[in-house]
Amino acid sequence: MSHTDLVYEYYTEEGSTRFIAIYYGQNATQVGPIRSARFFDVNVVDAYKAVFVFGSAWEPVLERLYNSDFYNRLIIEGSYTSPALFRTNNGALLMANTSELPAVLTTMGINNSAQNEEGMFFKLEAPASGQTAQQVFIRFSSAIYNRWDYDATSGKYLRFVDTQDATNGPEVYGPLVDQQDNSQISADNVVILEVPYSIYVRTADTTVYDANMVGSGDAYIVRDGQIYKVTWSRPTKDSIISLTGADGQPFAFKPGNTWFEVVNQGETITQPDSNSWRFLNLMPS
Repeated sequence: MSHTDLVYEYYTEEGSTRFIAIYYGQNATQVGPIRSARFFDVNVVDAYKAVFVFGSAWEPVLERLYNSDFYNRLIIEGSYTSPALFRTNNGALLMANTSELPAVLTTMGINNSAQNEEGMFFKLEAPASGQTAQQVFIRFSSAIYNRWDYDATSGKYLRFVDTQDATNGPEVYGPLVDQQDNSQISADNVVILEVPYSIYVRTADTTVYDANMVGSGDAYIVRDGQIYKVTWSRPTKDSIISLTGADGQPFAFKPGNTWFEVVNQGETITQPDSNSWRFLNLMPS
């Protein structure tokens, strides 16, 4: 994950989250494990005009994928995908080598030229009027939570994740490390997006959620040890996420990589102290 440009983390079901990662400027020889798709992924693939590599899906999700405008850019493991897609851990984990994917795309007749990704505005200098944010906590559930600590030396936020369930005890964190190079996962920008989730179906065993990421809403961006309240905007399904400041002008991302934490609208925001912020995700019931 240290080579990806953008990562979206979103709620799935039963307290869990998933990542969808966008590789644009760098390749990675081992990406994964690649898991099954969710409804939310459609938002990201549409927005970035991306090729989508995934490991199957629940039938209603597959139906939405194959009825999408990008149905011809879907890649599932098959005889034609090796060595771009491969198995590790005695076949238990599906992985990808992004440097090998162009050959698969050529075989499938997929256009692999650079897409129009206008919408993100970058500036090295941090905008004025931010508030201190040395630590940012995002709790999706008692089982899945994370923390971002600002490292002044690198100018990045370092990611720490849950190491035990916190239903009946305190949150306990450990560094999230990329197994490819043993580096701790970090981000130049962390964006907390407030997006409306809705219940797609509820059964006796679980609740499946959908999310609408077309429109606009409140968001927070953390960069350079500061936090800013902004507005996210995605006017159409073909638009990528852009941010606007309180002055109505485009808000600048720091050049580098970005993690988007996608929480439900109406989450609880608190400040444990003057240097930290805490976002508690609350799903529709």
